[in-house]
Amino acid sequence: MPIGIIVNCAAIILGGAVGTAAGHKIPERLKTSLTMVFGTCAMCIGISCIVKMATLPATILSVVVGLIIGELMDLDVWIQRGIRQVQKPMAKLIGSGSGDQDDFMEGFISILILFCASGTGIFGSMQSGMTGDHSILLAKSILDLFTAAIFAANLGGLVCLVSIPQFLIMMLCFLGAGFIIPLTNETMLGDFSAVGGVLTLATGFRIAGIKSFPVANMMPAMVLAMPLSYMWNAWVVPFL
Repeated sequence: MPIGIIVNCAAIILGGAVGTAAGHKIPERLKTSLTMVFGTCAMCIGISCIVKMATLPATILSVVVGLIIGELMDLDVWIQRGIRQVQKPMAKLIGSGSGDQDDFMEGFISILILFCASGTGIFGSMQSGMTGDHSILLAKSILDLFTAAIFAANLGGLVCLVSIPQFLIMMLCFLGAGFIIPLTNETMLGDFSAVGGVLTLATGFRIAGIKSFPVANMMPAMVLAMPLSYMWNAWVVPFL
């Protein structure tokens, strides 16, 4: 049973609901400070994933090629269009938060990547499906709970909807773990975790307002991580 996934998604819904309902009572200074802290925490999660890296060239290649693919596909633009389509009908029902449209998109895309495309969440879902160990997802749920609450205070109830794509992505990883894990090895998993860590680190910079990395366009790197790791170690390393 995907206990970790259910708890993680429930944490986002609960945090989003609390932030939407009580966000106006939170001092603006506290919102700003907590957002910076959550960005720092995301960086820490990213670094903890990056240290698992086994093959530096494959990891870098995955991120670079993934970004090129994402830029050519304009993933960031497509995601923004999808968010706007969802925002219009839902804003009247649950509110879309405060701030201008650019700030809204910046914040929403950041949490979309943080919640849905982090190496921690994807690897945690695969580990949960393969071994029944939910510890990674349960630890992630704690951060997601408070992160969703603070972002919902600014962005409104649409933050709760992030739990939908997150649930779908995590369940695919959970159900596919039995097929994927046997085809991998420790090196591939380490490089996959590292690529996810790079994306999470970049998201942390974006949340903290330090630098707005094109994280959405970096997402194809997650798909390339394992194949490139395998090919590098099987086809290149023997000739070095």
